[in-house]
Amino acid sequence: MHFPMNCQKIGAALALLSALGAPAAAAPAADPQPTQPGWSASWTASPQPVWEAGFALPTNIPASLSNQTVRQVARLSLGGKRARVVLSNEYGATPLTVGAAHIALAGAGAATVAGSDRMLTFGGRQAVTIAPGAPALSDPVDLTLAPLAQVAVSIFLPQSTPLATFHWDGKQTAYIAPGNLAAAPQIKMGETVEARLFLSAILVDAAPAARVVAAFGDSITDGAGSTANQNQRWPDLLAQRLATQNVAVINAGISGARVLSDKMGVNALARFERDVLDQPGVDTVIVLMGINDIAWPGSSFTPQEPALAEERLIDGYRQLIARARLRHVRIVGATLTPFEGALQDSELKSYYSASKEKTRQAVNRWIRGSGEFDAVIDFDAVVRDPRHPRRFLPAFDSGDHLHPGDRGYRAMAEAIDLGQLLGAR
Repeated sequence: MHFPMNCQKIGAALALLSALGAPAAAAPAADPQPTQPGWSASWTASPQPVWEAGFALPTNIPASLSNQTVRQVARLSLGGKRARVVLSNEYGATPLTVGAAHIALAGAGAATVAGSDRMLTFGGRQAVTIAPGAPALSDPVDLTLAPLAQVAVSIFLPQSTPLATFHWDGKQTAYIAPGNLAAAPQIKMGETVEARLFLSAILVDAAPAARVVAAFGDSITDGAGSTANQNQRWPDLLAQRLATQNVAVINAGISGARVLSDKMGVNALARFERDVLDQPGVDTVIVLMGINDIAWPGSSFTPQEPALAEERLIDGYRQLIARARLRHVRIVGATLTPFEGALQDSELKSYYSASKEKTRQAVNRWIRGSGEFDAVIDFDAVVRDPRHPRRFLPAFDSGDHLHPGDRGYRAMAEAIDLGQLLGAR
């Protein structure tokens, strides 16, 4: 009962000694707390809404599935001893019911590695119903995963399910077959797609001090023009460089994405939190987006849109910078790559013009010289033809004069200075 009074006396004595210049006794050091691993995003695919019929590009997916299993293969970046899966009903108008979900190490094609299959649960239950606009995070499951491991995530959809939420350009074959085959070691070939269906993220219990870099972009980040099933996008190749350094690289690219406007997904300013800042463990983001903001207006994609002034795009970048810094996330700007002659052999007309090229050059000058990003990656300088800098170097061009091919993506990934990317910790 006298302890508070003793504390007061001791405090007064220490204060008097301090005032007289005598050193106060040091407080005893707290016992060091052991560092615990935490959950980190190791793979992502940004959700998109299915666009309206009549748009220039088809979705290439069924309108709905019923009593069918979808098996999707994803290559991780970070490894761990446990995993969690995130499913998304972001754009669904009705609840999404998943009757069963499994994760396993991926084998060849639609097969899984024997002994690696694990049932996923959600709050201890095998089935989950996901509300419209919501994600569902699975419970942790024990599964040893090496860095860059390939996993297969299988989901069974027991009832008629509109495919309202997807990721269009998955660059990876997904397998669809009738019945509940979520735990099957092999799915015999039924229907295949290259989109991601409802699968939006895979998390791992990363080692202490793990870091996550998010690549936030459009089709050039999504990997358009790269070889399917080969993980040749520039974020994939950057992940390979960082695999031994306890750093994940997640892909938050959406083909057709724009900073300021919607169409093939919501604008970057609207999805920045969901796809980047809210991802577990993220501490760096690379922004490579804006070419569609410049090129779509006046094209057959959006023929009535007025030309974009570079100031509007720069204002959008400034918003991303401010919001990243609010969350203590390092933000790296990447210059926009060349696009003269882009898509000229396709049905899409008027994507490139001399005035749009002037806008690209002005935006790139600001990215390089403003000092507003924490660092800059000059992808334009990496892939352009020195003799014709408005165009891709032919060896790096996928053929459509807008997207790199595999060699171009590799050059981009290898040109990134890892020290400037990650900064000092």
